[in-house]
Amino acid sequence: MPAAELTETELVAWGEAFGRTLVPPAWVTLSGELGAGKTTLVRAVARAQGVVEPVTSPTYGVVREHRSPRGPVFHVDLYRIEGPEQLHQLGWEEIRRARGVVLVEWPERVLDAVPPGHVALRLEHVAGRPDLRRLTW
Repeated sequence: MPAAELTETELVAWGEAFGRTLVPPAWVTLSGELGAGKTTLVRAVARAQGVVEPVTSPTYGVVREHRSPRGPVFHVDLYRIEGPEQLHQLGWEEIRRARGVVLVEWPERVLDAVPPGHVALRLEHVAGRPDLRRLTW
């Protein structure tokens, strides 16, 4: 798996470049500890898809749908759910059928519910370097 150590500015640039390559339907999972930069990366990808409204963490709402010229962009933050049995309450099947770009934070909470063929990204803090994040894809 490729990996890079990036500053926040570089992470945003990487996310925008990556986001321009996504053609709906596309699923991307973002794993990593709190504060690793998952939402920062989601913002960059959404911006590259043409989302113009602010993209904020949907932690309390869990799912946010944004409109773009390329189709819907869903930001799903599963941090507060307990397991895949709660997905039906979030409209998971409707999201799957929407054929948009779906960006899922904390995918480990739902195990195998993410469709096969998704892009898996992982962000980690770099020991001794608070200005860097390690991105693995």
